[in-house]
Amino acid sequence: MVRMLNVEINGRPAGVAELHRVATWNYGHFTSMQVRDGSVRGLGLHLRRLEEGSLQLFGEAVKSDGDAIRQQIRHALGAERDASVRVTLVPRPGDPSATDVMVSVSDPVDDRPGPALRVRTATYERELPHLKHAATMGLTYQLLRARAAGFDDVLFVGRDGGLREGSVWNVAFWDGQQVVWPRADVLPGITMQLLQAAMTRSGTLWSTRRLTADDLPALRAAAATNSHCPGRPLARIDEVAFADSDALEHVLTTAWADVPWDVV
Repeated sequence: MVRMLNVEINGRPAGVAELHRVATWNYGHFTSMQVRDGSVRGLGLHLRRLEEGSLQLFGEAVKSDGDAIRQQIRHALGAERDASVRVTLVPRPGDPSATDVMVSVSDPVDDRPGPALRVRTATYERELPHLKHAATMGLTYQLLRARAAGFDDVLFVGRDGGLREGSVWNVAFWDGQQVVWPRADVLPGITMQLLQAAMTRSGTLWSTRRLTADDLPALRAAAATNSHCPGRPLARIDEVAFADSDALEHVLTTAWADVPWDVV
C-alpha cells in the first residue's frame, strides 16, 4: 500500500479545509515525478509544464526558471530522498486567476516493468489533451469499464479513428526497425519526451505517424510509458497480441538509462 508522507500548500501543512477545497473543485493542473536520491529526471520539463498549464488555465505563468516550485518540493520532501511527488496548481479562493501550489509526497514507485498489460480500445478524447489537468472523471470511467470487462487498462481512440493515448500513459510501438508513437492530440508525456530525446542523441530510430486499429496487426510490440515506468509491455490490444516485446523493452530501457538526473 502506497503511503502519503506529506501534503503541503504554499509551503505549509495542508489543512482540512484546504484539502476539501482541492478535492471538490477539479479545476487545476499538475505534474507527477519520481524522486531518487533527491533528483528527478526531466525536472526542467516538469517545471515548464506547470508554467504553460498555469498560463492557459489561470492567465499567469509559474516561472520555470525560478526556484519557488523547487523550493516547495524540497520543503515537502524534508528528509525523504526517494519518493513520488505530485505538484498541483489550483485556484486561490476569492481570486481564481491566482494559484496555490500543493505538493504531495508519497512512497516511491517501483519503476521496473510489471506484468504485460491486456488493453482494450475505447473511443474517447480528453478535454484539452495537451494539458495534464485535474478533470479526470472521463478517463477514469473508461479505465473502470475496461477493467470490468476483464482488461487491465484502456487505450483511447479519437473520433477520427486514430490511436491516441492510454489512461495515464503514452503508447509506444515497435515495427521491427524503429519506435513509433501515434501522431495525435495527446498529452506530451515527460517520459515520452525524455525517451525521444535520448533516442535522438544515441541515433536510435523513432518516428511519429497516424495509427489506427487497422495498423496494429503489422506492429511487433507495444508499451506504456509514464513517470512510473519507461516501458511496460502491452500483451495485447483488443484481439491483437504482441509476443515480441524484448526489442522494444531493450530500446526504451536503454534510452531511459541515458536520461540525466536533475537535483531538485
